[in-house]
Amino acid sequence: MRALWTALAFALLTLFSSGACQALERWETLPEPAPMPPANESGFAKVNGIEMYYAVYGSGDPILLIHGGLGNADIWASQVATLSKTHKVIVADSRGHGRSTRNDQPFGYDLMASDYLALLDHLKIDKTALVGWSDGGIIGLDIAMNHPERLTRLYAQAANVTTDGVDPGVLTNKTFAAYIDRSGKDYARLSRTPHEYDAFLEQISHMWASQPAWTKEQLEKITVPTAIVAGDHDEAIKREHTEYMASAIPGAKLIILPDVSHFAMLQDPDGYSKSVLDFIDGK
Repeated sequence: MRALWTALAFALLTLFSSGACQALERWETLPEPAPMPPANESGFAKVNGIEMYYAVYGSGDPILLIHGGLGNADIWASQVATLSKTHKVIVADSRGHGRSTRNDQPFGYDLMASDYLALLDHLKIDKTALVGWSDGGIIGLDIAMNHPERLTRLYAQAANVTTDGVDPGVLTNKTFAAYIDRSGKDYARLSRTPHEYDAFLEQISHMWASQPAWTKEQLEKITVPTAIVAGDHDEAIKREHTEYMASAIPGAKLIILPDVSHFAMLQDPDGYSKSVLDFIDGK
């Protein structure tokens, strides 16, 4: 893993020491999230031996938003502002991320899916639509496979189902390196263990080395209405892998978002929210 972080640090250095003065395309930018709106309810749910931060906004049919690896719930601020006008929106920090605690249990997508199901139980939500980004999309797929009765629809953006779906070029991508750097600063600001970012990275990296590892036969058993989504300039997930996922899941809709990358919800927040609502509301 040392080589991974060294490569990302080099890419970040390159970003600020070379052509940073040149105008960037939208998919090369990493905008700051908007401020989160006031929540109807927020707190910490005790689930699976951790304390999981959550917040709830708006009213109506529920939508659960799950962020990606190293991130936190605040990345969804623009989507929360839009979606909560017509839906109850739930966000949370995954275990070890943001304000949520972690323990010595090995990270796994099945465990993280269990955390979110326990959070839904805590909130007395039997069934929800789910929007997942990156690791959040993988968690959504895990729930769709193993607990389809808990989901109405799944919008999985920038997810992968095998480790070879990750583009090795991400190791030297400037935008992704900037995200890694920002995530470290966010961790120091939000976490109860602000000086343990490296230990957290080490722990979660063991999961990324071997997971997910789902077969085509497993994907073919998904019955939840699913959208497989990617930015047309995603720097982390191979396009052919995204297309494979959409073809393997029965009835899945393939959505390619224009002029955005892995960080589509930040680069085009209005377009992203519209895409989510169009799918969730069946338009």
